[in-house]
Amino acid sequence: MRRFAQSIAEAPNYVLFPIFFAVVVLTHLTLLQLPYYWDEGGYYIPAALDFYQRWTLIPQFTNAHPPLPNVLLGLLWHLVGYHILATRLFVCAFAAVGLLAVLRLAKTLIGPEAAVAVTLLTAVYPIWFAQSTLAHADIFAAAFTLWAFALYFELPLHDAALGFRRSEPGLPWYRSPEVSIAALFSLAVLSKETAIIQPATLSAIEVYLLLRAQPSSRRAHVLRLAAFAFPVLPLLAWYAYHHTHTGFIFGNPEYLRYNATANFTTTHIWQAIRYRFVHLFWQRNIWLPIAFAAACLVLPRRKGIWQLPVPYFLFPVTCLIAANWLAFSVLGGALLTRYLLPIYPLTLIVCVAVWRSRTHFWPVLAALTAAAFISAIWINPATAFAPEDNLTYRDMIVVHQQAVDYVAQHYANARVLTAWPVAADLFRPELGYSPRQIRVFSVENFSAPEIYKAAQHQDEFDTAIVFTTHYESPALQQYLRTHPNSQRGAEFVKDRDLSPTEIARILNGRIVQQYNQNGEAATILRFDRSYEARLQTFH
Repeated sequence: MRRFAQSIAEAPNYVLFPIFFAVVVLTHLTLLQLPYYWDEGGYYIPAALDFYQRWTLIPQFTNAHPPLPNVLLGLLWHLVGYHILATRLFVCAFAAVGLLAVLRLAKTLIGPEAAVAVTLLTAVYPIWFAQSTLAHADIFAAAFTLWAFALYFELPLHDAALGFRRSEPGLPWYRSPEVSIAALFSLAVLSKETAIIQPATLSAIEVYLLLRAQPSSRRAHVLRLAAFAFPVLPLLAWYAYHHTHTGFIFGNPEYLRYNATANFTTTHIWQAIRYRFVHLFWQRNIWLPIAFAAACLVLPRRKGIWQLPVPYFLFPVTCLIAANWLAFSVLGGALLTRYLLPIYPLTLIVCVAVWRSRTHFWPVLAALTAAAFISAIWINPATAFAPEDNLTYRDMIVVHQQAVDYVAQHYANARVLTAWPVAADLFRPELGYSPRQIRVFSVENFSAPEIYKAAQHQDEFDTAIVFTTHYESPALQQYLRTHPNSQRGAEFVKDRDLSPTEIARILNGRIVQQYNQNGEAATILRFDRSYEARLQTFH
């Protein structure tokens, strides 16, 4: 097994990439034909379609996300045609590229055998696994960022304070690792603007090291600082271009408020800090390898196992984790775990490094961790989480697809009351749910105020699709209903969506079909009085 792992880690990338790509595709085979998910259909696919159809870098809704994913997807569709399968396979390719980067990074830091374990654990970690076919910008940015990390930790270091020394390769400037790092981080920030957190953090580290460096090593630190600072330039160029064509720097005012200004409150930041702590150190069983590592620290070090110098490895990794924890507690309206995608492999590298340095049985710990990760792909905890953290997103897509299919087959001329994203699923056939456009009457959600507003416009719809807008596991829902005096219970009662039965009663309708997949639900309601009123008007 050791020789097999070493042969994998030492194989060239052009051999490993087809293997990694095939494995990612085969393990996601049942997901490749799914219609587009929530944020895919809400932003990323429409933005890419704008580039595909009109060659415009700025989508019609001017959200100001950098354009690289749109450009890549648009060019792909020009080559092979607009197909959901092509999009999914393209994202699988980027997931494979990201895993190759994890392998190279871990091989540099903890050796080939342990690197294979880290790569496998990353691949089956539910958040990475779920994102491996979803056309979000995060998987593109993560692949570029992880390759930049891999090259960063291969840089020759001359400062004795770091405890690590390598010889200078003496390459021409255009082949130097600093140039490659600058290019990779630039591609990352042109995929997702928040990827700038990584080179900014490494820049701060380089400034610190430069101030402490010996004169002989200052030039190397200056070169690295320039490489880490360079990605700011293409990001600023994008914002300047966006402002020139739209009048907005960071997107329209609504987008800016949701993702930035509305979050600058003490209450929101403290709440986000707590959530981000959970995302980094607990979510989807990531706590298990961390707990194993903490337990291993009480064991003596194994003799003959090479130990990484703490300043060289743990210092930058700790800074990166802390920077992402704090930055994503302020930036971004939704507290989504996919924003932290490049950080999970770093955590796993630290854990496996500790296991390997303390016990011969570290492969057993890796196997137990892999089993916990794989189980979390399907098994949901009794807590709130985003469906895209595991295959719950598939359940959501399936029930939405079933509901849209039912309406398309039984009520061909319906006008449907529903909320986003099903409103987009009905109105935009290119998202893969409906073969034709179905008219929509949109509401913000299914709360009582929204439904009572809709009751004032009952001639505008004759059908409704009511679905789960905020996923809570059935166990958590039951707990919140039975504990209305708790903080979470009070929020649940106050902000909850009305049930389909309550909506049917308020709007004088009837339930004609219901679908449920592990807590993700969709219900079709029919309002015959609206249909009859239009018939009478017609005659």
